[in-house]
Amino acid sequence: MSLVEPQTWREPVAAEVMRRIDVLAEVSETTGALTRRYLTPEHRRANDLVARWMAEAGMTARQDQAGNIVGRYDGIDDAAPCLMIGSHLDTVVNAGRFDGMLGVLSGIACVQILADTGRRMRYPIEVVGFADEEGVRFGTTYLGSQAIAGTLDPAKLSYRDAGGVSFRQALIDFGLDPDRIGEAARDRAKVRAFLELHIEQGPVLEALGRPVGVVTAINGQTRLAVTLSGEAGHAGTVPMSMRRDAMAAAAESVLAVETICGRQDGLVGTVGVLEIADAAINVVPGKVDFTVDLRAPGDAARASAVAAVTQAIQNAGQKRQVEARVSVIHEAASTACSQKMITVIEKAIAATGITPTQIPSGAGHDAAAMAGMCDVGMIFLRCDGGISHNPAERASQADVAAGIAVILRVLDALEA
Repeated sequence: MSLVEPQTWREPVAAEVMRRIDVLAEVSETTGALTRRYLTPEHRRANDLVARWMAEAGMTARQDQAGNIVGRYDGIDDAAPCLMIGSHLDTVVNAGRFDGMLGVLSGIACVQILADTGRRMRYPIEVVGFADEEGVRFGTTYLGSQAIAGTLDPAKLSYRDAGGVSFRQALIDFGLDPDRIGEAARDRAKVRAFLELHIEQGPVLEALGRPVGVVTAINGQTRLAVTLSGEAGHAGTVPMSMRRDAMAAAAESVLAVETICGRQDGLVGTVGVLEIADAAINVVPGKVDFTVDLRAPGDAARASAVAAVTQAIQNAGQKRQVEARVSVIHEAASTACSQKMITVIEKAIAATGITPTQIPSGAGHDAAAMAGMCDVGMIFLRCDGGISHNPAERASQADVAAGIAVILRVLDALEA
């Protein structure tokens, strides 16, 4: 019997997903705005909530050594490779409530429908709430999904957050053992595929009037950390020609990022964090730290942009006798989704009466890290105005129901 023939589940299940999204959005480091970073007390509270909902859906839930929360729903052949469904539970600062969380809660909802109908697939299903996709705390993304994929570089344990706490120490403070983080890695032979439902974070589906689409590929990404070291001085007494102004070099560098990335379609660059050491209104800035986020659908274009931006920063420093240090803190190649999964998802979308739409993703997703170990497929869900990473981020209950219906059809197709 197909999972998707009865329609009675749609509204109540989608309504419960929307309710849980609101509940999770209250788990925040700040009042009145959603911020939930990796390995914080709020991360633990979110994991505990999601684990409870997993258990209510008939899954066994556990937290792995990277802080990911994983729920398992056994299959008829429990030795068969599992299908993983999921997304992330961490957020950016002052975030929207659908980014990441929608994919986790929709996966739980699908398992709940299976449990309520007494159905088990031939294969096991695991729903994963990845611990760190946004990379807000330690500046490098996919720490949770890389741990599961077995590609996490142990050198990242030395990375530090803005407060000077290392990744290693944060794991210890969370009650985890950094020397056992490798235990989070899964046996590739035991994972059939990974499926992620995520809001589009763009305007294409809304413009087409379609609730869902299928992702073809995920853009590559490079993150740079830049330190410009000049010389602090009195704002009133140091002549302009004799200054070693780190902020002036930073300003020129920021504009260079904009110029370089504006020359080619699909290439984007962002300076998202900029900090002046010992800043004061009457002091020439002596030291500035900032980040650069570069993304492109093609790895060659991204590599060329990294080289051009790095050279522009060095030139801006040399012009002002300011030392410029540029280091790569995160790099992810562009990722093509599995053609097999694209085909399955397209057929599932068409079977729900929606015209399939293929869309590349300009944003990064856990699916990019999971592609290192298994086939990956992504479903995009329409979001209002294409707005994301913003409290105004929104998706409709009807569209959430459509996304869940597509996942259920994918589950059926993978059993055939």
